[in-house]
Amino acid sequence: MMADRAGAARTGRRRSAQRRRCKWASSADPDYVRYHDEEWGRPVHDDRRLFEMLTLEGAQAGLSWLTILRKRAGYRRAFANFNVRRVASFDARRRAALLRDPAIVRNRLKIYSTISNAAAFLAVQRECGSFDRYLWSFTGGRPVVRRPGDGPVPARSALSDAISRDLARRGFRFVGSTIIYAFLQAVGVVNDHARGCYLSPRTRPRKTTARRPRAAARPAARSQ
Repeated sequence: MMADRAGAARTGRRRSAQRRRCKWASSADPDYVRYHDEEWGRPVHDDRRLFEMLTLEGAQAGLSWLTILRKRAGYRRAFANFNVRRVASFDARRRAALLRDPAIVRNRLKIYSTISNAAAFLAVQRECGSFDRYLWSFTGGRPVVRRPGDGPVPARSALSDAISRDLARRGFRFVGSTIIYAFLQAVGVVNDHARGCYLSPRTRPRKTTARRPRAAARPAARSQ
């Protein structure tokens, strides 16, 4: 039995190594490969995960994504597993502790923006019902499938420009268009798996015009 399992594991590793992936994930680094295969480009609808990825993409500014991936467990511990309500309530003592935490990027602006972004995130949830509903309303609830070639992938788009502007208007920080485009790729709003990648959707790209989000419908007032 043990020999059978070991053989199956070796076969799985060989098949994984033989798969064609997006160029950025073609390195042998297992963290990169795992992230590409299991997360990147897959639609996310859980608000906690959306807050996590928005935070991590902002933390990456000026750094490599691999650096952030390797600190991900530290971020989850430091930011209460990305419980938005808890992060929004972090006081001065908690902020000071974060600035001393070697498990995360100890940048004051990035740390403080995560806390203020949590408050802005809660405001979006109150207005729209969920951050998921707010975010996906820009594309009508469907992923934008681009299937780019092997050349450079754009760092921004009209969609990321629109979402970036709206988030900034709502008080979010570290939400420039380039950061937001990476966020959209990460949570599957934009699917940028290259044509030659084994995860590339086998459908034609769909043109999408960015839409303004709608507030959540409120129940009609009841008569007394």
